[in-house]
Amino acid sequence: MTAPRFLQIHTLHSYTGALLNRDDSGLAKQLPYGGTIRTRVSSQCLKRHWRTAEDVHALENIAGVEESFRSRELVTIKVIDPLRERFPKDLVDALEGEFQKAVYGDKAEKGKQSRQTLLFGAPELNWLAKEAERLAAASPDAKAAKAAAADWAKAFKENIKALREATALPGGLTAALFGRMVTSDTAANIEAPVHVAHAFTVHAAEAESDYFTAVDDLKREEDDGGADTIQETELTSGLFYGYVVVDLPALIKNCGDDQTLASRVVHNLLYLITEVSPGAKRGSTAPYGRAGFVLVEAGNRQPRSLAAAYRKAVAPDLEAAVAALCDHLGTLDDNYATGEQRRHLSLVSAQPRGSERGSLADLATWSAGRVEEVPL
Repeated sequence: MTAPRFLQIHTLHSYTGALLNRDDSGLAKQLPYGGTIRTRVSSQCLKRHWRTAEDVHALENIAGVEESFRSRELVTIKVIDPLRERFPKDLVDALEGEFQKAVYGDKAEKGKQSRQTLLFGAPELNWLAKEAERLAAASPDAKAAKAAAADWAKAFKENIKALREATALPGGLTAALFGRMVTSDTAANIEAPVHVAHAFTVHAAEAESDYFTAVDDLKREEDDGGADTIQETELTSGLFYGYVVVDLPALIKNCGDDQTLASRVVHNLLYLITEVSPGAKRGSTAPYGRAGFVLVEAGNRQPRSLAAAYRKAVAPDLEAAVAALCDHLGTLDDNYATGEQRRHLSLVSAQPRGSERGSLADLATWSAGRVEEVPL
C-alpha cells in the first residue's frame, strides 16, 4: 500500500447556549453557505485554543518541542529587558534600537504599534539574547554599542538563516504546525503543514439575544430601584462541521526530520481537535463539549473537504448530520475512488463506508502510525 501523504480529520461538535467566537461588534461570527446563514468559528480561534490548551495532551507536554512566542515586543521582553539589570540604560537603549530594526524592519522606529506581530521560537530568541549580551559586554559606552549593533545588524539575516538551517524547530512548534509569515524577512517564512478550515453549523444559525442584569448587593432601600447594570449579548447553539488537513511529509520536515516527534504531535493534535472547545464567555456559558463524530482519512491524493454534505442545510441533529456526511462520502467514493484508509469515532449508528470504528485512543494511535509510514 502506498504511504499516505495527507491526514484528513473531519469532526462534528455540538454546543448549546454559547458564544464561541465573536466578531468586531461582539456578535457570533457567521457564514452564508448554500443560501443559509450559519454560525462560524474561525480557524484562528480554533488553532489558538489547540496550541494554548492546558491539557494532558497539550502540545507543550511533548518531549523535544520548543516554545513559540507571538508578540510585537519580542525584542523588548525576551532580548533587551534581561540586560537592564546588568548594563547602563543608555548602552542598552542603543542596542535595542538596532535589534528592533533587525527583527521588525524599518517600521520598528515608529513604535510597537507599527510593528508586525511576529512569531519566534525559543531557539531564535535565545540566540538573539546571547548576541545582545555579547555586544553589551564588549561595548565601553552607548556610542560604541550602537556602532557594534549596527554592524551586527548588517549580517543579521544571514546569521539567523544559518541558525535556522542548523536548528530543529527554530520557530518553535507553533510555527512548525501552523506556519509563519515575516514580511521583513521572507526567508524566515515557514509553510504551514496543518491546514484548518473555519468550522460552521450544518444547519441554519440558531441565535438568541440574551438580556441580563447585574444587581448591586450593597444597594440600600432608599437608593434608586432597578439593576445596577443592564446589558445584552448573543447566544448561539449549533452542530459544527470542522475540517483539518495535515501534510505529513511537510510536518516531518518542519519537525527537523524527526519522524517520532511528528508522530507524537499528530497523536496529541487529534486529542486537542476532538476534546478542546473554543469559546468566549466561558464563565457564563461553560461552552465545553467533545466531538460526537470524528472521521480520520489517510491517503496520498489531494485532500477534499466534506463540507458540501451540508451545502443544503440539514436538521440540527447528530444522526442526520452523520448520515448526510456518509452519503456524500459514498458518492465521492463512487466517482473518484481515491482509496483513503479510514477510522472513525461515532456516538450514533451511521458509519462511513470503508471505515473501522474505534475510540479516540484508537484513532490517535492509528493516526500517529500513519506518520511512521512516510518514507524519509
